[in-house]
Amino acid sequence: MYNEFILFLGTENIESTSKFYRNILNMPLYKDQKGICKIFSISNESKIGFCSHMPVTFKEKSPIITLIIDDVDKMYRELLDKDIEIKEPPQYNETFNIYHFFLEDPNGYTIEVQKFLD
Repeated sequence: MYNEFILFLGTENIESTSKFYRNILNMPLYKDQKGICKIFSISNESKIGFCSHMPVTFKEKSPIITLIIDDVDKMYRELLDKDIEIKEPPQYNETFNIYHFFLEDPNGYTIEVQKFLD
C-alpha cells in the first residue's frame, strides 16, 4: 500500500503561494526543494506541492483542491477574518450530501472546504 500522497501543481509565484498555504490555510511547510518546489502538509499522509517550473493549469473550477474538515463554519469565519474573498457562504449540497464552500488560491486554483455528512 502507499505511504503518502502528494499532489504537485504549478505556480507563477512560489512566495505568495507559500504565504497563502502557510499563513492563511495554516499548512506547515513539509519540504522546500531548493525554492523551486514547496510541499505543504495537509495531514500526516497527504501533502500538496507547488513548483515554479510547472505551468499553472486550470479550467473553470478544475482542478479542485478539497480539504476535509469537521467545522466548515469555523474555517469560513477564520478565512473571512483574514480578508479572504469567498463568494458564497457554506451551504448544504443535497446531491453529494456535503456541507461546503469554495475559494481561490493566489494561482487561481479552486479550493473547496467541506465536510461529508454521511
